[in-house]
Amino acid sequence: MAGTFRNLAVVPRMVFGRGAFGQLEEILSSARGETGGSMIFLVDDVFKDHALASRVPVGKSDHRVWVNVDVEPKTVYVDELTQQARSLADGTPAGVIGIGGGSAMDLAKSVALMLNNPGSSADYQGWDLIREPAAYHVGVPTLSGTGAEVSRTAVLSGPVRKLGLNSDYTVFDQIVLDPDLIADAPDPQRFYTGMDCYFHCVEAICGTFLNEFSRAYSEKAIELCREVFLEKEIDRREADEKLMMASYCGGMSIAYSQVGACHAMSYGLSFVLGLRHGEGNAVAFNQLEEFYPEGVREFRRMMDIHGIELPTGVTRDLTDAQMNKMIEVSLSMDPLWENCLGPNWKSEMTPERARELYSRM
Repeated sequence: MAGTFRNLAVVPRMVFGRGAFGQLEEILSSARGETGGSMIFLVDDVFKDHALASRVPVGKSDHRVWVNVDVEPKTVYVDELTQQARSLADGTPAGVIGIGGGSAMDLAKSVALMLNNPGSSADYQGWDLIREPAAYHVGVPTLSGTGAEVSRTAVLSGPVRKLGLNSDYTVFDQIVLDPDLIADAPDPQRFYTGMDCYFHCVEAICGTFLNEFSRAYSEKAIELCREVFLEKEIDRREADEKLMMASYCGGMSIAYSQVGACHAMSYGLSFVLGLRHGEGNAVAFNQLEEFYPEGVREFRRMMDIHGIELPTGVTRDLTDAQMNKMIEVSLSMDPLWENCLGPNWKSEMTPERARELYSRM
């Protein structure tokens, strides 16, 4: 008898190409319905004084909300934005559009979910806890690498842990991939975000959940990351297009698989120390040669080429309570560790081993 396979939810509509952002108004018109319902645009506030601000197609019944992602998204912020969206729209808006990097898109996904699900977003941190479909939501990335534009996860820090809203309903209804929008991404942010994609795929390829679906996307994304970050003479415009597609493929690679030790340990670093996701991943990955030897060596070559110096000694001054919390957060990521080490992972990744790994960082 055939086995039971996951019925994968993917983004149903996407547009890719330079200038694609100009089609957003037309795309949204079909989602407004006959009443011309209002849209809530959640836009990274880094664009307040940027030309992009004037290009956001805010209609007369719409509202633009500047969101701050200087720190990673928190459940309390999502709850505040959800109430603000309801108030501005005088009810439930017709849709939510996230414009920005992975954090801005995660905020948009989270707000869209919480518009139709009661309680706090902290109640839904975990896997498949969301019960009702999200409001219509669109993702427009201005950074590439996180794969947030295609993933079923919205990563949030809650009262007790950092954990995503993992649900088929989290997936965007539409994404707009315009390489022009990532042209001004600054280094080292561009590097760290791109490495998030690279780490996704190394973890997937080395994982116990690997299948040919995941392998195909992972291998293509790694190939593109190598072209972007190992070739010194690549044209920036060409690199932006490749990086945007690497991010898409990287996100798809874990849709039918999972990430692993790097992300599990990064979640602890982010929750306790406040490290941004990409930087936390890089700090963690650099010390995981025993799990991903070839990947770590290649990552170090990429850092050398791009002049990246990682923070060091970030866990040196932690209290015992902080270290214990970091370990607790990391070891709560069961699917990630199972992908890395198999179903009996708890016998291998003990709190003592996790402590030793963290102590290197």
